[in-house]
Amino acid sequence: MTAGLRELKKQQTRQAISDTATRLFLERGFEAVTIAEIAAAAQVAKMTVTNYFPRKEDLALDYHEPFTAALAHTVAGRQEGESALAALRREYLAAVERHDPAIGFTGPEFARMIANSPALTARLRELHDQREEALADVLADVLTADSAAEPADEPGADPGGDLAVEPVADPATDPATDPGAEPLTDPSADPGAEPGDLTPRAVAALLTAVHRTLFQQVLDLTRAGWSNEEIATAATRSAHQVFGLLEASLGGYAVR
Repeated sequence: MTAGLRELKKQQTRQAISDTATRLFLERGFEAVTIAEIAAAAQVAKMTVTNYFPRKEDLALDYHEPFTAALAHTVAGRQEGESALAALRREYLAAVERHDPAIGFTGPEFARMIANSPALTARLRELHDQREEALADVLADVLTADSAAEPADEPGADPGGDLAVEPVADPATDPATDPGAEPLTDPSADPGAEPGDLTPRAVAALLTAVHRTLFQQVLDLTRAGWSNEEIATAATRSAHQVFGLLEASLGGYAVR
């Protein structure tokens, strides 16, 4: 068997296991189904199930890897002149139009299954946390790359221009020239131990919070029996509202 056929066979087996598990979960509830029962129904060994899905929760939340990478991927691939906020808003609205399951368009039975399972609810929180971490890493990389791309000052150049005058310290008033003066900073503070810039992490937390909020709304409306078209209308309106809350502070952040 060639490598291509082998890989195809693996993908088919994985999908068959996932589909079987989802069917059983929907019929009986997530907690009521065992790995052994899934293996028997899928006609594979129990070890085969755990090889493909080390965590039972990921049998239900099968798209956890693309889910956690989605926000980071969108920001990394943002368009020229586009900020991180604008890219994420654009991609979210596009996902609403296609009724993407990754933003909550899962169907009422699946949405109820998640809501009724403490294990799946906890795992979903973990996935949101992981996508926040991934987004923070990308934003930090973006800032590092932008900083490295800025032209350095020429050696010997006067950053203040030709008319800039270097201030002269007055020994009578400048603590730096007075041996008996109090230090300007806490002597116990170690400059090398200063934490890194928290801006990327703070921005990632805010942007991920927007997606958490919108995801939960779509799930709630799905459980309530709204049609996909009705949910899409509500989600579009909410997206403009909540992304708009961040426009003043983040509209110009991480522009490509």
